[in-house]
Amino acid sequence: MDKIAQQLKEKNIAEYLLYMWQTEDLIRANDCDLNKIRANVIRLFPAEEHPALEEWYGNLVDMMHSEGVKEKGHLQINQNVILNLTELHARLLASTKFPFYNAAYFKALPFIVELRHKNRHTDEPELETCFEALYGVLLLRLQKKEVSPATAKAMESISGFISLLASYYNKERNGELDFD
Repeated sequence: MDKIAQQLKEKNIAEYLLYMWQTEDLIRANDCDLNKIRANVIRLFPAEEHPALEEWYGNLVDMMHSEGVKEKGHLQINQNVILNLTELHARLLASTKFPFYNAAYFKALPFIVELRHKNRHTDEPELETCFEALYGVLLLRLQKKEVSPATAKAMESISGFISLLASYYNKERNGELDFD
């Protein structure tokens, strides 16, 4: 696995997922062609990292081909992150031990509902809507485009909620989360 991806996966699952979505788009921008990725991406890294990066990108390209997500959609490994976070989210909401989490969720919920309605993705999982919104704002910022005040306010609530979920994910992974 890419060093950055590995570090993010261990440190912050939300940032990892956004990084992986960006990686999927980077691969698509290079036509899911490892030779183009070598020329446009891998060559920018130190030579000693090239073999590992070629293997990592090559595996992702192969998965994108086999899973049929060359043009759109997300790899199963990334969908699994959403599924794991969704399961944890449901457990946190069902518990009375996490009132701050519930408060963060209910603060973000009106924005989530609005985004789902605007995008006509009403059957999409709520967390996927959150990540799509965060990723969309990330892309706007990378393109140096303006983010409206209303969008910034929505993203503040959504990112706070997702940040808290990511924190609980790390605690659960480390055996530090007690639901009893």
